[in-house]
Amino acid sequence: MKNLEVLYEDNHIIAINKKPSDIVQADKTGDKALNEIVKDYIKEKYNKPRDVYLGIVHRIDRPVSGIVLFAKTSKAAARLSDLFKTKNIQKTYWAVVDNKPTPKEGRLKNYINKNTKVLKAIVYDEPMNGALEATLDYKLLKSLDNYHLLEVKPITGRYHQIRSQLAAKSWKIKGDIKYGSRRKNDDRSIHLHARKIEFIHPVKKEPLTIIAPPPKDAIWDACL
Repeated sequence: MKNLEVLYEDNHIIAINKKPSDIVQADKTGDKALNEIVKDYIKEKYNKPRDVYLGIVHRIDRPVSGIVLFAKTSKAAARLSDLFKTKNIQKTYWAVVDNKPTPKEGRLKNYINKNTKVLKAIVYDEPMNGALEATLDYKLLKSLDNYHLLEVKPITGRYHQIRSQLAAKSWKIKGDIKYGSRRKNDDRSIHLHARKIEFIHPVKKEPLTIIAPPPKDAIWDACL
Protein backbone atom coordinates (compact mmCIF):
# COMPACT_ATOMS: atom_id res chain seq x y z
CA MET A 1 0.00 0.00 0.00
CA LYS A 2 2.54 2.56 -1.20
CA ASN A 3 0.00 5.41 -1.21
CA LEU A 4 -1.01 4.87 2.42
CA GLU A 5 0.88 7.03 4.91
CA VAL A 6 0.87 5.31 8.30
CA LEU A 7 1.76 7.73 11.10
CA TYR A 8 1.49 5.29 14.01
CA GLU A 9 0.61 1.64 14.43
CA ASP A 10 0.60 -0.95 17.20
CA ASN A 11 -1.55 -3.96 18.04
CA HIS A 12 -4.47 -1.78 19.11
CA ILE A 13 -4.68 1.34 16.93
CA ILE A 14 -3.50 2.73 13.62
CA ALA A 15 -3.25 6.40 12.58
CA ILE A 16 -3.29 7.41 8.92
CA ASN A 17 -2.42 10.71 7.26
CA LYS A 18 -5.50 11.06 5.06
CA LYS A 19 -5.16 12.61 1.63
CA PRO A 20 -7.79 15.24 0.75
CA SER A 21 -9.23 12.97 -1.94
CA ASP A 22 -9.91 10.11 0.48
CA ILE A 23 -13.28 9.48 2.11
CA VAL A 24 -13.14 7.84 5.56
CA GLN A 25 -16.21 5.63 5.14
CA ALA A 26 -18.08 4.56 1.99
CA ASP A 27 -20.85 6.82 0.70
CA LYS A 28 -23.08 7.11 -2.37
CA THR A 29 -20.12 8.01 -4.62
CA GLY A 30 -19.01 4.38 -4.60
CA ASP A 31 -15.36 5.43 -4.24
CA LYS A 32 -13.21 3.05 -2.23
CA ALA A 33 -13.10 4.33 1.33
CA LEU A 34 -10.05 4.81 3.51
CA ASN A 35 -11.20 2.22 6.04
CA GLU A 36 -11.25 -0.43 3.30
CA ILE A 37 -7.79 0.62 2.11
CA VAL A 38 -6.47 0.29 5.67
CA LYS A 39 -8.09 -3.13 6.01
CA ASP A 40 -6.32 -4.26 2.84
CA TYR A 41 -3.04 -2.90 4.22
CA ILE A 42 -3.41 -4.85 7.50
CA LYS A 43 -4.47 -8.00 5.68
CA GLU A 44 -1.46 -7.83 3.37
CA LYS A 45 1.11 -6.79 5.99
CA TYR A 46 0.18 -9.47 8.50
CA ASN A 47 -0.85 -12.09 5.93
CA LYS A 48 -4.35 -12.48 7.38
CA PRO A 49 -6.47 -14.95 5.40
CA ARG A 50 -9.82 -13.63 6.68
CA ASP A 51 -11.45 -10.24 6.99
CA VAL A 52 -9.82 -7.98 9.56
CA TYR A 53 -11.50 -5.86 12.18
CA LEU A 54 -11.17 -2.09 11.86
CA GLY A 55 -13.20 0.29 14.01
CA ILE A 56 -14.06 3.80 12.79
CA VAL A 57 -13.98 6.07 15.84
CA HIS A 58 -14.09 9.50 14.17
CA ARG A 59 -14.12 11.13 10.72
CA ILE A 60 -12.87 14.24 8.96
CA ASP A 61 -14.46 15.82 5.89
CA ARG A 62 -13.43 14.47 2.50
CA PRO A 63 -11.60 17.64 1.29
CA VAL A 64 -9.70 17.87 4.60
CA SER A 65 -6.32 16.19 5.06
CA GLY A 66 -4.60 14.85 8.15
CA ILE A 67 -4.86 12.39 11.00
CA VAL A 68 -7.55 9.74 11.11
CA LEU A 69 -7.48 7.19 13.92
CA PHE A 70 -8.77 3.64 13.53
CA ALA A 71 -9.06 0.87 16.11
CA LYS A 72 -7.67 -2.58 15.35
CA THR A 73 -9.63 -4.29 18.15
CA SER A 74 -13.15 -3.88 19.49
CA LYS A 75 -11.76 -3.07 22.95
CA ALA A 76 -9.65 -0.24 21.57
CA ALA A 77 -12.61 1.00 19.52
CA ALA A 78 -14.87 1.25 22.56
CA ARG A 79 -12.23 3.03 24.61
CA LEU A 80 -11.28 5.46 21.83
CA SER A 81 -14.96 6.25 21.24
CA ASP A 82 -15.29 7.07 24.94
CA LEU A 83 -12.26 9.37 24.73
CA PHE A 84 -13.84 11.28 21.84
CA LYS A 85 -17.24 11.48 23.59
CA THR A 86 -15.72 12.76 26.83
CA LYS A 87 -13.43 15.19 24.95
CA ASN A 88 -10.30 13.58 26.34
CA ILE A 89 -8.63 13.78 22.95
CA GLN A 90 -7.00 17.09 22.02
CA LYS A 91 -7.15 17.82 18.29
CA THR A 92 -5.13 20.55 16.59
CA TYR A 93 -5.81 21.70 13.04
CA TRP A 94 -3.96 23.96 10.64
CA ALA A 95 -6.04 26.24 8.42
CA VAL A 96 -4.84 28.55 5.65
CA VAL A 97 -7.21 31.53 5.38
CA ASP A 98 -7.49 34.54 3.09
CA ASN A 99 -7.80 37.36 5.64
CA LYS A 100 -5.57 38.08 8.62
CA PRO A 101 -7.35 37.45 11.93
CA THR A 102 -7.77 40.28 14.40
CA PRO A 103 -6.89 39.75 17.17
CA LYS A 104 -4.09 37.31 16.36
CA GLU A 105 -5.41 34.74 18.83
CA GLY A 106 -8.59 34.15 20.73
CA ARG A 107 -11.71 32.05 21.17
CA LEU A 108 -14.73 31.91 18.87
CA LYS A 109 -18.13 31.00 20.29
CA ASN A 110 -21.11 30.60 17.99
CA TYR A 111 -24.20 28.46 17.51
CA ILE A 112 -24.48 26.08 14.57
CA ASN A 113 -27.38 24.46 12.75
CA LYS A 114 -26.86 21.84 10.04
CA ASN A 115 -28.80 22.53 6.85
CA THR A 116 -29.37 18.99 5.58
CA LYS A 117 -30.63 20.15 2.16
CA VAL A 118 -27.37 21.82 1.15
CA LEU A 119 -25.12 19.97 3.64
CA LYS A 120 -23.86 23.19 5.14
CA ALA A 121 -23.48 24.62 8.65
CA ILE A 122 -25.41 27.81 9.42
CA VAL A 123 -23.67 29.96 12.02
CA TYR A 124 -25.41 32.28 14.47
CA ASP A 125 -23.94 34.71 16.98
CA GLU A 126 -26.78 34.18 19.46
CA PRO A 127 -28.60 31.03 20.65
CA MET A 128 -31.23 29.83 18.19
CA ASN A 129 -33.77 27.03 18.36
CA GLY A 130 -31.99 23.76 17.62
CA ALA A 131 -28.58 25.38 17.15
CA LEU A 132 -25.70 23.82 19.08
CA GLU A 133 -22.95 25.77 20.80
CA ALA A 134 -19.66 25.70 18.89
CA THR A 135 -16.39 26.85 20.44
CA LEU A 136 -12.82 26.86 19.17
CA ASP A 137 -9.50 28.51 19.98
CA TYR A 138 -7.34 29.94 17.21
CA LYS A 139 -3.87 31.43 16.90
CA LEU A 140 -2.08 33.07 13.97
CA LEU A 141 1.13 31.14 13.28
CA LYS A 142 2.41 32.73 10.06
CA SER A 143 1.49 35.21 7.35
CA LEU A 144 2.35 34.71 3.68
CA ASP A 145 1.85 37.26 0.90
CA ASN A 146 -1.83 36.45 0.38
CA TYR A 147 -2.68 33.87 3.02
CA HIS A 148 -2.39 33.28 6.74
CA LEU A 149 -1.75 30.07 8.67
CA LEU A 150 -3.89 29.49 11.75
CA GLU A 151 -3.62 26.88 14.48
CA VAL A 152 -7.13 25.86 15.49
CA LYS A 153 -8.15 23.80 18.52
CA PRO A 154 -11.85 22.88 18.52
CA ILE A 155 -13.43 22.70 21.97
CA THR A 156 -16.66 21.23 20.62
CA GLY A 157 -17.11 18.93 17.63
CA ARG A 158 -19.90 20.31 15.45
CA TYR A 159 -20.69 19.75 11.79
CA HIS A 160 -18.23 21.72 9.59
CA GLN A 161 -17.39 23.70 12.71
CA ILE A 162 -13.95 25.06 11.82
CA ARG A 163 -14.89 25.78 8.21
CA SER A 164 -18.08 27.64 9.08
CA GLN A 165 -16.88 29.52 12.17
CA LEU A 166 -13.78 30.88 10.44
CA ALA A 167 -15.84 31.85 7.37
CA ALA A 168 -18.32 33.68 9.62
CA LYS A 169 -15.42 35.92 10.68
CA SER A 170 -14.46 36.43 6.99
CA TRP A 171 -11.42 34.18 7.45
CA LYS A 172 -12.27 31.84 4.60
CA ILE A 173 -10.23 28.66 4.17
CA LYS A 174 -8.37 28.47 0.86
CA GLY A 175 -10.30 26.35 -1.65
CA ASP A 176 -13.45 26.07 0.49
CA ILE A 177 -15.96 27.46 -2.01
CA LYS A 178 -18.84 26.03 0.06
CA TYR A 179 -18.00 28.62 2.70
CA GLY A 180 -17.10 31.56 0.51
CA SER A 181 -13.59 31.01 -0.85
CA ARG A 182 -13.23 32.80 -4.17
CA ARG A 183 -11.88 29.80 -6.08
CA LYS A 184 -11.54 26.07 -5.59
CA ASN A 185 -8.26 24.17 -5.41
CA ASP A 186 -7.40 22.14 -8.51
CA ASP A 187 -7.61 18.86 -6.58
CA ARG A 188 -10.86 19.87 -4.81
CA SER A 189 -9.07 19.90 -1.47
CA ILE A 190 -9.36 22.69 1.05
CA HIS A 191 -6.44 24.01 3.08
CA LEU A 192 -7.60 22.53 6.38
CA HIS A 193 -5.38 19.87 7.90
CA ALA A 194 -5.76 17.69 11.01
CA ARG A 195 -2.23 18.39 12.22
CA LYS A 196 -1.93 16.85 15.69
CA ILE A 197 -3.80 14.59 18.08
CA GLU A 198 -2.97 13.99 21.74
CA PHE A 199 -4.51 11.42 24.07
CA ILE A 200 -3.85 8.66 26.56
CA HIS A 201 -3.41 5.35 24.72
CA PRO A 202 -6.62 3.35 25.29
CA VAL A 203 -4.77 0.14 26.24
CA LYS A 204 -1.20 1.07 27.18
CA LYS A 205 -2.40 4.06 29.25
CA GLU A 206 0.56 6.14 28.12
CA PRO A 207 0.44 9.68 26.65
CA LEU A 208 0.54 9.61 22.87
CA THR A 209 1.05 12.51 20.45
CA ILE A 210 0.71 12.00 16.69
CA ILE A 211 1.66 14.69 14.16
CA ALA A 212 0.87 14.66 10.44
CA PRO A 213 2.77 16.63 7.78
CA PRO A 214 0.46 18.59 5.48
CA PRO A 215 0.08 17.71 1.78
CA LYS A 216 2.79 18.80 -0.62
CA ASP A 217 1.90 22.02 -2.41
CA ALA A 218 3.33 25.52 -2.70
CA ILE A 219 1.15 27.05 0.03
CA TRP A 220 1.60 24.29 2.60
CA ASP A 221 5.33 24.18 1.84
CA ALA A 222 5.56 27.92 2.50
CA CYS A 223 3.81 27.46 5.84
CA LEU A 224 6.40 24.97 7.12
